[in-house]
Amino acid sequence: MTSKPGKRYPFADGTRNRFGKSSLGSGLSASNSNTRIVQRGQLQPTPSVNLSPQVSTSVNLGLNSERSRGMMIERLRRQGITDERVLAAMQAVPRHQFVDQGLASRAYEDDALPIGFAQTISQPWVVAHMISLVCDQKIPNKVLEVGAGCGYQAAVLAQLVKEVYAVERIKGLCDIARDHMRQLGLSQRARILFGDGMQGYPAAAPYDAIVVAAAGPVIPRTLLEQLTLGGRLIAPEGTTQQRLVLVERTGQASWRREELDAVRFVPMRAGTQI
Repeated sequence: MTSKPGKRYPFADGTRNRFGKSSLGSGLSASNSNTRIVQRGQLQPTPSVNLSPQVSTSVNLGLNSERSRGMMIERLRRQGITDERVLAAMQAVPRHQFVDQGLASRAYEDDALPIGFAQTISQPWVVAHMISLVCDQKIPNKVLEVGAGCGYQAAVLAQLVKEVYAVERIKGLCDIARDHMRQLGLSQRARILFGDGMQGYPAAAPYDAIVVAAAGPVIPRTLLEQLTLGGRLIAPEGTTQQRLVLVERTGQASWRREELDAVRFVPMRAGTQI
């Protein structure tokens, strides 16, 4: 693959997660499956998550959830998300239904929240940013997600995309994600699959876009080969130092890549977990 310098995006120089301040090369936690990207000099410690019910200062339980989502959308605009199609998809999905009831009051804050199995639901900005990148040229018809988690990102994708295939390696999370798709009437549009995400899902390939939610030293060739010609893949890449990488397939055996934001994601793991 060839490389070219990537354009700068907001929040490109550092990261913060729900465990507090983080910088490249240190602080990776297996409980933090996705990260926020923030500007240099703006890193602030975040209090540890309390799993007991609480009232958030930014999202009150008494507020209508649609209004709360509207507040989230306005924040995303301020953070640089400009694709109105993506913003409408984020508005349509009730994020509070994807988290523990005790954390529902925090559902529309820009934080990763625990979903069990030492994993988290991604921050809204991370979800919107990654989807915006693969939808930049056109809305894809068929998308593969690697690392479905509780199904939130798959649900957002399903608002935009006709066919979503989301692979999850942890059986308990896979079952939870499937329940969420059924509750929202999205089971036919977003299919949650139990399997090894590093292998993708060849049965439905090729894909117009692939979204990966965990970082490996390199992006697996297996995933790259499941892209259609002109298809886009967005994934974190690296170990102690990671970059968000956008890859476009340009030929039968050629891909063009751009290295974008500095990020922190949990390692991509092979195999499955029952």
